[in-house]
Amino acid sequence: MIPVERRWEIEESVFIRAAPERVYAAVADVRSMGRWSPECVAVRGVPHGPAPVGARFIGFNRKGPFVWFTGCRVTSAEPGAAFAFRVSTFGLPVALWGYRFAPEEDGTRVTEYWRDLRTGRRGGFTGLLGRVFTGTRPDRRHLANLVGMRATLGRLKQALES
Repeated sequence: MIPVERRWEIEESVFIRAAPERVYAAVADVRSMGRWSPECVAVRGVPHGPAPVGARFIGFNRKGPFVWFTGCRVTSAEPGAAFAFRVSTFGLPVALWGYRFAPEEDGTRVTEYWRDLRTGRRGGFTGLLGRVFTGTRPDRRHLANLVGMRATLGRLKQALES
């Protein structure tokens, strides 16, 4: 296997011909995340509609034969500007996922970002759990997430521009 340098932060962006508030509303309605993400299959614990700061939810995920769930908490909810949530498993920090929305010409530049929070000794254990549950090594997680981000943003663009 070719060695890969572990990356702790990544981001992808896309231009969508829709107002920032409309794009924000689609992303912040975390119950709909299964429509956009190739990995997230369902979200439970919050009603439909934009989730506020502090809202907690459970994300159910699938990648091939691997199925797992994560606990999530919304950390940023600024309509039309930013939305983010922290992900944990068994109470241990895993990642921060977020979106920035910037007005651009006749639409919005949406940037999705991911920050790996699996650091230190506890992070090593969380990385091991991640490999067991997702089938992805910690040093390759950013590669899987880049593929997922591109798919997520592409689906979001297609839905909002239709």
